[in-house]
Amino acid sequence: MIVTPLDSAQLDSKEQYVFYHKMVDFALKELIVSTQRQQLCNEQEIIFFKQYCDLLLYSIEAMRVKYMYDDEDNMKIDLTDSGFPNYLEFRYLFNDLELREQYIQKLPPVDNLKEEILDTLLRQKKAISKRKLFQAASVVYYSSVQKEYIFNRFVQGKIIDAPEDSKYDLMTSWSFYDVSHNRPFICFMYFNYGGNNINKYRDKIYTALKQTADRETHLDSMAYAIDRKLPDVFPKLIKRIDLGPLHNVFAKDENELTHAILESIAKKTIPLESYALSMTIDEVKSGNEFTEGGFFNKQILQRWNQVLKEKYVFAPHRIIQMLYSKSPELMAGLSKPPIEIADLKIDK
Repeated sequence: MIVTPLDSAQLDSKEQYVFYHKMVDFALKELIVSTQRQQLCNEQEIIFFKQYCDLLLYSIEAMRVKYMYDDEDNMKIDLTDSGFPNYLEFRYLFNDLELREQYIQKLPPVDNLKEEILDTLLRQKKAISKRKLFQAASVVYYSSVQKEYIFNRFVQGKIIDAPEDSKYDLMTSWSFYDVSHNRPFICFMYFNYGGNNINKYRDKIYTALKQTADRETHLDSMAYAIDRKLPDVFPKLIKRIDLGPLHNVFAKDENELTHAILESIAKKTIPLESYALSMTIDEVKSGNEFTEGGFFNKQILQRWNQVLKEKYVFAPHRIIQMLYSKSPELMAGLSKPPIEIADLKIDK
């Protein structure tokens, strides 16, 4: 039986790490399928969307291996409005892997460790000590986890040709893990280019995006900042996807959906593994252009239309029924009725 106090968001047992990882893995995979099925993103955006979610899943799996048998440190889930790991957990992964060789040298040789574990199991017929399990997990962690697959604070995608039906020339994507919200965001920008060779301007675009679009701000302000920094780029459409919160038994926030789920779990009207996932898509388009500056520093800028905000909730059927009962006004304010996804089944 997994016991998770509602006033705690710290995973402190093997069972909780397994439980949490299965939940996040399952929820994100259901989200990818449903986002495509509901056509909330086009085909190219879905490809990028899946890639960024894969980085997130890879990182959380690395955290599970890292902490599984660690008696000194515990993985922390965000307390505020996320349900995902605290941003610092991703930084810890990077720091660990920067010092990979130093940590590996402190661990016993793999062959010796295998012999000791097999001897304990087969000859002594005893349980493996936590210390040995921690050493084995550490060997797996430091020898197999790749730094380039960790979800960084800012992850830049390539510049590619925009889909033919988009009316724009080029597109790029990027993702960031917002430090204040502890949530992942995925962004797409469609744009035209005023120069001859986009490859020569590519690094300047990447730098501008990292400087101006690495945190959650008003989308039109972010679009204007990008436009100002890149005189030869004419952004036409910017789309930002906010993943989360993930509403589940580990969360502790002020969100109405989270409270409804926690209350129902406490009353045992829904199972412990019940969950829902919120997703917000903000989109802003250029209405027309205007010129700013004098004769020698003239720049063409975009006049942005009003930001369109769409809110979605993904949840299993039973949770949707419960949410309609407890939070009908919130359900009525969604861009679409709650989108049904599969139940999570975890053997207890």
